Amino acid sequence: MSNVVAKPRVKKRDWRGWQFTGPFAVVFALVFIAPLAYALYLSLFQNRLIGGDTFVGLDNYVAVLSDPKFWDGFTRVLLFLLIQVPIMLLLALIAALAIDSARLYARGLFRMVVFLPYAVPAVVAVLIWGFMYGNNFGLTANINDFLGADILRPFAPEWVLASIGNIVTWQFIGYNMLIFYSALKTIPSDLYEAAEIDGARGWQVIKAIKLPAARGAIVIATIFSIIGSFQLFNEPNILRPLANNVITTYFTPNMYAFNLSFAGQQYNYAATVAIVMGVITATIAYVVQLRGTRRGER
Repeated sequence: MSNVVAKPRVKKRDWRGWQFTGPFAVVFALVFIAPLAYALYLSLFQNRLIGGDTFVGLDNYVAVLSDPKFWDGFTRVLLFLLIQVPIMLLLALIAALAIDSARLYARGLFRMVVFLPYAVPAVVAVLIWGFMYGNNFGLTANINDFLGADILRPFAPEWVLASIGNIVTWQFIGYNMLIFYSALKTIPSDLYEAAEIDGARGWQVIKAIKLPAARGAIVIATIFSIIGSFQLFNEPNILRPLANNVITTYFTPNMYAFNLSFAGQQYNYAATVAIVMGVITATIAYVVQLRGTRRGER
C-alpha cells in the first residue's frame, strides 16, 4: 500500500471586509490623501518668471519659518487658543453640569437655548454679529450714540480678537455642552448612591465623580477646539470688510494661505504655509491627547 499524503488545503483570502471598507478607503484617498500629496508636491516647487515651475526642495519651508507675516498670524491664533478655548470649555462644562443637576428648572428649554447658536450656519452667525458690532450701524452704534461716546469699539485693534472670540464662544458652547452632558449621562447611578451614603454633597460629587467621568470628553473637546482655533478663517474673513484696516490678509495663517493662493497666485508658497500649519496643529493636538490619556490612566 502506498501512503498518500494529503496536501494541506490552501485557505482563500476573505475579501468581504474590503467590500465594506473599500468605498470609504477610495473616498478617503481621493478627498484626503490625494490633496495632501498634491499640496506636498506643490510646496517643493517655485513658479519663477524664467523657467516656470522649478524644484527648490525645502526652500519654501525655510522661507515660511522666517516669514514675519506667518508668525504674526500664528501668534494671534495661539493667543486666541490660550484665552478663548478655556473660557468656552468652562462655560460649556458649567452648562452641562447644570443640565445634569436635578435642581435646574426647565432643563430641556435651557439645553435647547444653549445649543441653538450651534444650529445657526457659521456665515449667518458672523453676519449677525458683524451687524451688531458695526461702528456706524447696529447695536454697538446705538449704544455709543445713547452714551454720547465711543465706549464700545469691537473692531479696534486691541479688541477685534476678543470680538471674534465672543462669536466663536457663542457658536460652540452648545456643541461642547452636549459632549460633556453625554459623558455625564454615562455615570452609573450606583456611584451617586454610594456618594450619598458617604455623605458627599454638591461640589464633592462634582469633584469626585462627575469631573473624572467627563475627563475623556474634556480631552476630546479640547483637541477639537485646538484644531478649530488654528483653522480660524470664517469669522475674520467675513468681518474684514467692516474692519479692513485692522483685519489684514495675514490675520490668521489660514487667511494668509488663502490670500496667497487666490489673490496672489502664489500656490506653492500657500501650500507650504498650509502644510506647516497642519504639522504644528497635529503635533499640538497629539501632545494634548497623549497627556490627557496618561492623566486618565493615572
